Amino acid sequence: MIGVAALWIGVLLLGGGLALDRVLVSSVTNNFDDQLNYVLTAMIASAEIDPVGEVRLVRPLGDQRFLEPNSGLYYQISGGDYAPYPSRSLWDRTLPVNTGETYLRPHFRDVDSFQGEPLRLVERTIILPDSDIRWNFAVAQSTETVTKDVKELRSTLLVSFAILGIGLVVMAALQTLYGLWPLRSVRLAIAEMRSGRKSRITDPFPEEVMPMVGELNALLDHNERQAEEARRHAGNLAHALKTPLTVIMNAATARAPDLDQVVMRESTTMRRQVDHHLARARAVGRRGHAHSRADVWPSLESVERAVGRLYEAVRLDISGAKDAAVACERQDLDEMLGNLIENAAKYGGGSVFVTVEELADRVEIQVEDDGMGIPEDERERIFARGARLDTGKPGTGLGLAIVRDVAEIYEGGITLEESEDLGGLLARLWLPKAAH
Repeated sequence: MIGVAALWIGVLLLGGGLALDRVLVSSVTNNFDDQLNYVLTAMIASAEIDPVGEVRLVRPLGDQRFLEPNSGLYYQISGGDYAPYPSRSLWDRTLPVNTGETYLRPHFRDVDSFQGEPLRLVERTIILPDSDIRWNFAVAQSTETVTKDVKELRSTLLVSFAILGIGLVVMAALQTLYGLWPLRSVRLAIAEMRSGRKSRITDPFPEEVMPMVGELNALLDHNERQAEEARRHAGNLAHALKTPLTVIMNAATARAPDLDQVVMRESTTMRRQVDHHLARARAVGRRGHAHSRADVWPSLESVERAVGRLYEAVRLDISGAKDAAVACERQDLDEMLGNLIENAAKYGGGSVFVTVEELADRVEIQVEDDGMGIPEDERERIFARGARLDTGKPGTGLGLAIVRDVAEIYEGGITLEESEDLGGLLARLWLPKAAH
């Protein structure tokens, strides 16, 4: 930031300095030309034709330098076949005037006919009264004074702009360091949190930095919740696997005659537990993904085909919003819908009805069956892992637990009600609507 500021300040000062130098040098040069033109006008006003026909000045010019040889200020009048009328300062030299040219207006040019003495010359052609000759009036002055003035001016500009540039760069550096200094404090606070001396950033910071500090603290809270959730998840998985392993070990130790059946049954339970926790872990890992999106209708059709092969006698009807989409991964949506529809087909009386309804900020999926339903006082307990009301059919009692866990991870939910149309169970699943 300091480097970019210094570069930009340098570019601006360079451009401004060049423009100011051009203006001031032009002003000095124009002022010099104005003085020459003033002298030329005064000389023309003082010129007359003598009886011989030559031009003469009726009154001397006021500048004493015209009388001093090689003074740097000269004039000369030329015309016709007459010898040039020079100032005494020219001594034995003549100005390089263009006698063949006619200049009705003052004509300025630089000449270097005098060795080591560059001149600025202005000339004008005048026809004096009582004369038909075109007289060329010329005034020349050494440009050493102008060159000296320009050098002093440029030296002053260079020093001034250098001091100004250094001051601006120092100011930009101080402003940058002062503005970014709170970030050093944030870095030190993060280092203290990493070392365990602090758990959050609580120091006061400028208003511009506080939003970042708030986001950092929110990220820490989120990470702690994730870590706690992972620990709880690992503990739940270990607890869920411990009972089946104990049953298998006891049966093996007792050399039970139905050991193979015990192993198959408990292995199925453990596999279902592992699938449940893997599904939950996948959902947690995908949670908050900005691009999570799943179309509900294709997922329902996929589940319908799978359930139709398992329960051929069950009639499954789907209706509602075909273009509904939820903020959820397709695999997790299939997992939830598969569990709900499979339960409805397994425990219902042969009819399953699925309705998709799109609300303002969420999508609601209703799965109804014509089975016996679940008593109201048992509806909350059925969500517990391993809870089953009908033990006469195969299962592990994890389906609804998986659905609720995954739905809550995506900030959704599920409730169990009584179906008014079919008389069985109504499972109402809702998930956030996907962004368009």
